[in-house]
Formats: sequence, C-alpha cells, structure tokens
Amino acid sequence: MSTQQLRITLAGSEHVVEAGTTAGAALEALGPGSGATVIAARVNGEPRDLARTLAEGDVVEPIDIASDTGRAILRHSTAHVMAQAVQDLFPHAKLGIGPPVENGFYYDFDVERPFAPDDLKAIEARMRQIVKQGQRFSRRVVSDSEARAELAAEPYKLELIGLKGPSDAEEAVEVGGAELTIYDNLDPASGELCWKDLCRGPHIPTTRQIPAFRLMRSGGAYWRGSEKNPQLQRIYGTAWESRDRQDEYVRMLEEAEKRDHRKLGAELDLFSFPVEIGSGLPVFHPKGGIIRRVMEDYSRRRHEEAGYEFVNTPHLTKEDLFITSGHLEWYKDGMFPPMELDGVTYYPKPMNCPMHILIYASRGRSYRELPLRLFEFGTVYRYEKSGVVHGLTRARGFTQDDSHIFCTPEQLQDELASLLTFVVGLLRDFGLTEFEAELSTRPDKYVGELEEWAVAEAALKHAIDRSGLPYVIAEGDGAFYAPKIDVHVRDAIGRRWQLSTLQVDLQEPGRFGIEYQAADGSRKRPYMIHRALFGSIERFFGILVEHYAGAFPPWLAPVQVVGIPISDAHVPYLEKVAAGLREQGIRVEVDASDDRMQKKIRNAQRQKVPYMLIAGDDDVNAEAVSFRYRDGSQKNGVPVDEAIREILTAVRDRVQV
Repeated sequence: MSTQQLRITLAGSEHVVEAGTTAGAALEALGPGSGATVIAARVNGEPRDLARTLAEGDVVEPIDIASDTGRAILRHSTAHVMAQAVQDLFPHAKLGIGPPVENGFYYDFDVERPFAPDDLKAIEARMRQIVKQGQRFSRRVVSDSEARAELAAEPYKLELIGLKGPSDAEEAVEVGGAELTIYDNLDPASGELCWKDLCRGPHIPTTRQIPAFRLMRSGGAYWRGSEKNPQLQRIYGTAWESRDRQDEYVRMLEEAEKRDHRKLGAELDLFSFPVEIGSGLPVFHPKGGIIRRVMEDYSRRRHEEAGYEFVNTPHLTKEDLFITSGHLEWYKDGMFPPMELDGVTYYPKPMNCPMHILIYASRGRSYRELPLRLFEFGTVYRYEKSGVVHGLTRARGFTQDDSHIFCTPEQLQDELASLLTFVVGLLRDFGLTEFEAELSTRPDKYVGELEEWAVAEAALKHAIDRSGLPYVIAEGDGAFYAPKIDVHVRDAIGRRWQLSTLQVDLQEPGRFGIEYQAADGSRKRPYMIHRALFGSIERFFGILVEHYAGAFPPWLAPVQVVGIPISDAHVPYLEKVAAGLREQGIRVEVDASDDRMQKKIRNAQRQKVPYMLIAGDDDVNAEAVSFRYRDGSQKNGVPVDEAIREILTAVRDRVQV
C-alpha cells in the first residue's frame, strides 16, 4: 500500500482507498445503486456528511434516509431550507434554533409579528424553489472570532457561540463541543453563497435530496424554553423519505385529531379543566370517575396479588424533607411555591419517594422483610410551564401509581426482572400490545460510585434481556443519580408513548441513612427501585382515550349497556332486565326519554356504549332482546339469560369489543 492510500473498514470489510477519498465516494464502491438512498455516513460511529474526507483506519457505514438517524438528518436539513426561505421573505427575521424532533422539525425566529397562514404558504413555496435549485450543503470549521464576525447580525446565534458546547440536545444541534462549524448553502452552478447557519451537522448533500416536506403550524415559543427570555415565533414542519410515507403520517395526524382526548373528554362527559381551578388541574366527571375507579381497582388487585403493601402519604410536607432528599436542590424550578404555616415552610409534594423512605425508616428492618414493595396512588404537584401543559397528558396536578421497592443487593436482578414482567403484563391487560424498552446509562456528570453504577446497569440490562422486549441502550442518558429503564408503547394508530419507568436509585438510601440487618447481624444499605407503572393515572387515562378513540372495551366503559325500548310500554321490561344486570355488577342504563328509538340508538352510539339491548312486544313475549353491538351489527330474539352471559363473559375476560 502506497503512502497515497488509506486502509479503511467499509460496511464491515477492509478496503484500500486513495488519500483524500470522501465517505460518499467510499460508499459508492459498494456497487451500483448501493447509495441511492444513502444521505450521510457513520464514521467511527458518528454521523458525518458524505463529503467528509476519510483518514487511516476509519470505519465507515452508510446512513439510509429511511433510518431514524437518516430522517433526523433530512429533517434538520429541511429546517435549514425553511430558515433560508423565512429570511428571504422576511429579511429582518433573526434566527433562533432549528432542530429535528420526532416526526419533524422546527425553527424559531424573532420577527416583527406572528406568522399568519398565508405566510406559511409563501414560505413553503419558497422552500420548494430552494429544493428544486439543488443547493449544496458545505461545512466549514471556524474560530470563535470568525463565527462572531460572520453572525454579528444574529444575537441568538452569538449567545449560542458563548455557550461553548451546551448540554441541551436541541441547542447542541447548533453548536457541537469546542469546534464551531458553519454550513453554507451554495448555488450548484456558480458556487456562490445563498445562505449560511451556525450548525454542527451533518446534512444531506443537496437540497434536491429532500423528497417530501410540509409546514404544519406556527406558534409562540420562549427562547431556550425560559419565560424570562423573549418570545419567538416557531414554525413546525415535517419531512419524510417519500411522499407516500409523508401522506401516511398526515393521515395518522388526521386520525389523531379525531382521537384527541381533550375533545373526546368533553364529548363523552369524562373530565374538564375549569378555569376557576387553574391550568393543568383536571376534574373528573361521573363517567370519567367510573373509568378511573375501574382502572385503579384493577391495578390494586394486581398489586395485591404481586405482594405489594399499600400506603398513603400527605399532599404537602416541610421543606426539610426535600432538602434531605435533594429535591429542593434538583427540582425546585418544577415545584410549586412554598407556603408558611406556623412559621414553618411547607411544599406541595412533587414526588412520593421521600415519604415512602420515611415509612421504611419508621422502624428497624431485617433482611427477612425484603424485598419490601410499597405502593400508593399518590397525588403530586409539579409546576409545569404553561406552554407545555397539555390536557391530561401533561398536567400540574396528577396521581402517580407509585411504587418503591427496597431490596438486598442479591435480590436486585431478580426483583427488576419480575417487576418488568409485571409492568408489561398489567399494560397488556389494558389493551396495549406493542412495547419497546430503553436503557439509559450513566451520564458524563454523575454522583455515586462507579461500582454501584455498574451493578445497577447490569441488573437493569438483565431484566430487559429476560423480558424479551426489544430495546435500545441510550448511552449517557440516565439521570445524574441513577440509571433507568423506560417502557414505551405504541397505540392503535402507531404513536409512541413513554409510560413506565424503573429506576435504581443510588442516592436516596444514603441521603436518608436507611439500613437493614443482614443475616450475619451486620447493618447494610438496601437498594431502592422507583417504579411508576402508568406514569400517572391522568396521563394513562388520556392515552387510553386516544388509543380506543373513546370506545372503551366493555370492562372499562362507564356505561356498559343501554336498554332501548321501542315504546314506553317496554320500559318496565327493560328495567327488569337492567336490574338483573346490575346484580351482576354491570353498569347499565335504560333510555326512557321521549326520543324516538332510532335517536336513542344514535345517542348510545355517540356515547360509544358497547352493548344496546332493544325490546319490543315480540321480545317481551319471548323473554328476549335484540342484541345490538357498538359497530352496528345486531342479533334479534336473543334470550335474556344468553345476552347477560355474553356481556358478563366479555367484561370478565376484558374482551376488546
């Protein structure tokens, strides 16, 4: 091999290439058509532009546009195109940040007035011109002073330059570590500069490689997420590897809009958010209260069967408890303001864990009592920013199905594995079937001993491996005090929701000094596992509303059966049938209103009642009913006893009707 050649690893095989070869050129060597959908490369594990020049020993792999990483690069590149279009049309607009996000991208702008719908149409039209032009993305490394000089008219970019490698993931899209880079958009014919932005990349080679995009909406957003900063205007968009994939996504959004739990909650009379109470603080109406009670009762039963012990703790506590736990230091910005009572400062609790630790510490504990599984439906209060409050799925007051498990080091692996099996089993009972897990490991900045982190991470990985769930390892994404497993589910229309969390706490037991007496008589510190299965009752409720589009399975439905008389004369007969159902624990109503029968059926269908029992003269004489289902199908002349058995079986077996 000559000095003008390099040895690299390309897609798993060793290759010799000429010095100066780019990642894109190397990947083309894999064969004709191999790079048709490759938009970037992974060089030594890091995403890079195809124009990146390779070095001796580099390991190069293709990044396909349809991969998660590929879509993120595509979307970030599309965000640049959008920002260029905005500044073309609104020359005085100042740039904020423009990261890719799940299913799309956004960019923030400081402009004189909010964007109107016609503005978005004009911006999208200009973007299409830029895409068609095929401008080339070109990376330049610049010094701090060069970046400041080039971006002197961009105050928000200057602030980012001063951060010297921010920890926030979205800002890190703009600035990466100590090296500052600017991406130029160059005219493909003349090479002249069309636009530029501070960015660490990577990007697609040219704008022409953006197959499909669409601007979705605009709204206000505080700079860097702080209400103390100026409010900018944010434009959201989406971009995909094909028009078909984008059309599929748009159809999903349309279906999601129909399923919006806030809309269905009002239509089905389940819950509301009275302005007199305050933002993010829901109240549940009788029908919503029934669903919530059934959810909680079933969860309680399953927890009892799994050996949990139930506790209750107050809604507020002295601040000293949160000083000891560290919450006042770590989470004060997310806590409600304190109150003074008899000269003592109290806080509404944002977490239940410190109080559960006090229950553990209330007396001496022996290894024979462990694992000790404490469980509570504990209401907590977190001061979410007004911009992120979203119905039941992001509230300020909510009830966690919260558990804290105290165990010996020897029990940790098996306890986590059993716990993960329990979590998935209970979620399956509520009709969720698609699961993914994410193991978040030790971040760069952490507290505690490396040995403890290694034990905790190994135990969590053992639990996922035993569960059989598909999972990814999110290196460095754990909290600074503990690694964790997050369980994600996909709902009926394919959306991904993060639900349950299992976290091995490496700090709280030590901060509170809790111990147990080991078999040899020594005092040892237990491991502590945090576990919220639903996340919160409210959030899980909202997810289920959207998953089922309000059409809950019979066991969860607030009204399981409606009796519909053909005339007033048949009301007494249906009341007798209803009484028999109520004796069996079925939630049933008889519609004795003045409405015509067909309207009564439509009303029951709008309320998404699983079963309708219709009765006329022939049914009364035969001691039968016409059995109508939510989908409109119907069986006539069904004996009452048979109809009751079918309903009871469906409720008992949690049938997904």
